[in-house]
Amino acid sequence: MLKRRDFILIGSLLLLSLALLFAVRMGGKQGGEAVVRVGGEVQGRYPLSVDGVFVLNGGTNTLCIENGAARIMEADCPDQVCVRQGRVNKTGQVITCLPNRLTVSIEGGEEGEVLAG
Repeated sequence: MLKRRDFILIGSLLLLSLALLFAVRMGGKQGGEAVVRVGGEVQGRYPLSVDGVFVLNGGTNTLCIENGAARIMEADCPDQVCVRQGRVNKTGQVITCLPNRLTVSIEGGEEGEVLAG
């Protein structure tokens, strides 16, 4: 039988979990550019401040940058995990396409920073 202390403990843990989830989602600074690597080698740098669609890796993947975020919108890999990963825009976030050995990582940048490309 649950007692009052049990309910207080469960409620406290739920509130703590929600606070941590909120902190993770809202934390991190806005990234400045999407860096595309194939096999670990940099293939391109795309500023998040400029909307566009870019064909990557000889046509295996298509990168879309829109409203300050990057996403893989098309891929020729069978599992489509990279497409389902969604939008990234915070420094340190990464989209990975293992079959095509491609990564898109968000790096650098703060509001107003000018990126050389």
